[in-house]
Amino acid sequence: MADNKPQIDEQTNALLKEISDWNGEEFKGAYNIRVNCSSAARKSTENIKIESKTDNPGLEVHIKPGTKGEQVFIPACVTHAKVDDLVYNDFFIGEDSDVTIIAGCGIHTETGEPARHNGIHRFFVGKNAKALYVEKHVGTGAKNSQRSIDPVTEAFLEEGSYLEMDTSQLGGIDSTKRKTKVTVGKEATLIIKEHLLTDGNDVVETDFYVEMNGDDSSVNLISRSVAKGNSKQTYRSNIVGNARCTGHSECDAILADHGIVSASPELTAANEDASLIHEAAIGKIAGEQILKLRTLGLTEEEAEQKIIEGFLK
Repeated sequence: MADNKPQIDEQTNALLKEISDWNGEEFKGAYNIRVNCSSAARKSTENIKIESKTDNPGLEVHIKPGTKGEQVFIPACVTHAKVDDLVYNDFFIGEDSDVTIIAGCGIHTETGEPARHNGIHRFFVGKNAKALYVEKHVGTGAKNSQRSIDPVTEAFLEEGSYLEMDTSQLGGIDSTKRKTKVTVGKEATLIIKEHLLTDGNDVVETDFYVEMNGDDSSVNLISRSVAKGNSKQTYRSNIVGNARCTGHSECDAILADHGIVSASPELTAANEDASLIHEAAIGKIAGEQILKLRTLGLTEEEAEQKIIEGFLK
């Protein structure tokens, strides 16, 4: 069921290719394309319905129980400065479904004036449902721009459900504050993978808070980042074990130039059968790694880039 066909300009087309599987014509599945604070195109399918919210700007995405192997795309693009985009998206993922949600935001500006996107997402993952959420942030245009993305995510995992969130921001965004709060039910699983690259004077703050309220629930938080230039990253996480559960938080960061990384993983056990672990490692690239690649004919800069690319995969 198509609500309106995509009418995409050249700049939006370029951003969509960066942040999603856009083929230049249409997505394969349900989608909503948001451009500069409004919907530019939308399509629902038999099993995935996308509707506008009535109380706030944004969407309600309803995925029917038992839906398998389908995708829904919800990219957002800001194509010029002086845009402050705020959107509220709610995802209702039906029982026993297995779907992929591909989001992401691209911001392009050519002036030093600010542009911002703030996506507030809520996920309601039904019993025994499985969802993969993929989010990519990209900034393009003039180097002296002020591009900001401040995502806020809240998720509720019912019994036996599974939610994996794979997020990446590999340059071009000057400021980001990411807040994520998840409540994990009985026998449910949460996996979050974060990939960050900052440079120049970029500033990124990550704040994960997870409550494990159901027996035999599990969570794995993994953050990998590289701080170059004069950029600054702050990582905070708190896993709260209120039941028989397993939780793991891992933060690994590479420093280059004058980058700064602060990591504060926290664990709170409120049940004697909660098993919680955290790890944090911050340091520069080992000299022997660069030397080994240089023996293969790479310059020092090429060797460093190769190592960073492999680290952030």
